[in-house]
Amino acid sequence: MNFKTWSAIAGVFIGCCSNVIFLELLIKYDPGSGNLITFSQFLIIAIEGFIFTSKFGTVKPVIGLRDYGILVLMFFCTNVCNNYAFNFNIPMPLHMVFRAGSLMANMLMGIAILKRRYVISKYLSVLLITVGIVMCTLVSATEVEDTSNPKLKSTVAESSEYSAIFWWTLGIIILTIALLISACMGIYQEFLYRKYGKRSREALYYTHLLPLPGFLLMGSNIWQHFIISVGSDPLKLLNINLYLPEQVVYLIFNMMTQYVCISSVYVLTAECTSLTVTLVLTLRKFVSLLISIMYFKNPFTVYHWIGTILVFTGTIIFTEAYPKTLWPLVTQQRDIDMVVSKNTHQKVDKPLIF
Repeated sequence: MNFKTWSAIAGVFIGCCSNVIFLELLIKYDPGSGNLITFSQFLIIAIEGFIFTSKFGTVKPVIGLRDYGILVLMFFCTNVCNNYAFNFNIPMPLHMVFRAGSLMANMLMGIAILKRRYVISKYLSVLLITVGIVMCTLVSATEVEDTSNPKLKSTVAESSEYSAIFWWTLGIIILTIALLISACMGIYQEFLYRKYGKRSREALYYTHLLPLPGFLLMGSNIWQHFIISVGSDPLKLLNINLYLPEQVVYLIFNMMTQYVCISSVYVLTAECTSLTVTLVLTLRKFVSLLISIMYFKNPFTVYHWIGTILVFTGTIIFTEAYPKTLWPLVTQQRDIDMVVSKNTHQKVDKPLIF
């Protein structure tokens, strides 16, 4: 691998892992800040795309804006749901493990919508991922706590145990919906790339730019939680007499690391195979999970570990990242996340899983 590839891998681990740290610092203080975080991330990537991708609006998109409509709607809903789920007593480790089920959702949607069929190893991997997620979810259900900051009087700040379980269940439903929408988005993304060719940077820009007006519907919520962030304790910067609200600093770093993370992933997809990208992202998720457990002292029982191992083992089997001699039943098959157009013979990007 060349220097550019190694730099992208380093960017994935540094950017994405640090992004999760700042995300958890934000939601630990204010679990209801999901919309504010999502808007901030969309805004910074849209600004970067306006400067470097569209060249201040002088470069027209290859993919029509009408075709972007459905993709943008699904992308917007997926991101809003994923971050808003923190408002419903969903702990960060469970959130990470649950989102690792993206491969499972993609395969199920491929079977249901595209009528695809897979080799036995793919079905085994999905079974392992499903069992792992269900195990982590059921164990977490016995340990549900009201995660809202009592000083903030958030919408989920009721003390009743039944209320906490109710909101947690609603959070699981939201994550499930996001997982399924994300899988459908991947299928539609494949369709657009087959039709227009590889336009990953353009898609990154427009999927973050076009949804921005949608945040007007959440304007009051975003403003409310921004005020909460501004009201946090002051943080001294770099031993100089400059103080900024602690949560505002975390939000800025969350935006910056999100840009480093997603930019590095897109470089990686251009330089490496789908298999390499999936393995790097899977390992990154595992490192983020360890950081969340050890640094933030999140509860994680032996059953959580078993479920997590099942999920990541299923992911490794799914990508066929093991010696073929150890799995004689597996036949050679391209990764389902890479689609080759028979007409153009052009490789198509896989749906990105962060």
